[in-house]
Amino acid sequence: MSNVTRELEYECTGVDGHGLIDRIVQARDKDLGGFSVRRLLPTTQQRMVGPWIFFDHMGPADFPAGRGIDVRPHPHINLATVTYLFEGEILHRDSLGSLQPICPGDVNLMVAGRGIVHSERERPEHTAVPHRLHGLQLWLALPEADEECEPAFHHYPSATIPALEVGGVALRVIIGSAYGVSSPVRFFASTLYVEAHLMAGQTLLLPEAAERALYVAEGSLSVGGAAIPEHALAVLAPAAQVRVEASAGCRLALIGGEPLGHRFVDWNFVSSSKARIEQARRDWRDGRFPKVPGDEHEFIPLPD
Repeated sequence: MSNVTRELEYECTGVDGHGLIDRIVQARDKDLGGFSVRRLLPTTQQRMVGPWIFFDHMGPADFPAGRGIDVRPHPHINLATVTYLFEGEILHRDSLGSLQPICPGDVNLMVAGRGIVHSERERPEHTAVPHRLHGLQLWLALPEADEECEPAFHHYPSATIPALEVGGVALRVIIGSAYGVSSPVRFFASTLYVEAHLMAGQTLLLPEAAERALYVAEGSLSVGGAAIPEHALAVLAPAAQVRVEASAGCRLALIGGEPLGHRFVDWNFVSSSKARIEQARRDWRDGRFPKVPGDEHEFIPLPD
């Protein structure tokens, strides 16, 4: 998606949890033009978790026939987007010529590098009937050495993402390595992204990473006796072992990895260089980004 606000006023609360939690970030609703998302990153107090710099929870949103998401072409630089759906479908197009429906359980990784343009819409046969959309979209900052790499698009069907059970808890290792398995999804710096489904009363020992945060997409759980409510992001202290316990049926997303240092964020642009972002803004305003084949006639204007 697009439209990163320059305002970062989110509610962040400190929670002890026996020293296992640094803070809890409450989601903020963000209207993307007829479609609302819950935004967790970036915030004033928590701009990144490892290489992760942007975290949106989309839906669940129910659309009547004839309606759906319709995000016009827009640009990115110096980052990689990760799209992961629980329900529904998104039709991805980009300036490399990629045309790919994203279905539940698939992973779409779009590497912006020196610059890419994409749109996110839905196929007519999908919008012809009432339907639901529900999922997560995240951005990864790229290491400085990779920020200006060639743009690329990678699609990983659901069947290629490792799935396993640990102590009866259903898991998927979406990016990185955990619980003895490794995802095929490309990454540039040490990165972790794990999805888990816990039934009430189940516990799970989380894999380690330099920085970690867990998001409760559905249900509720606790860490060190501290409750993590639905739609909250718990930023974990750098403790060696963290065990979570579900107080109700729960779907969680664990993200983490190595910190990359400060990044500037402006609209859809992320970079270690403020001057590079200003250049990208001028390039988009002046029409110097490439077009999206099959979606050349519309675009999102540069915001003031």
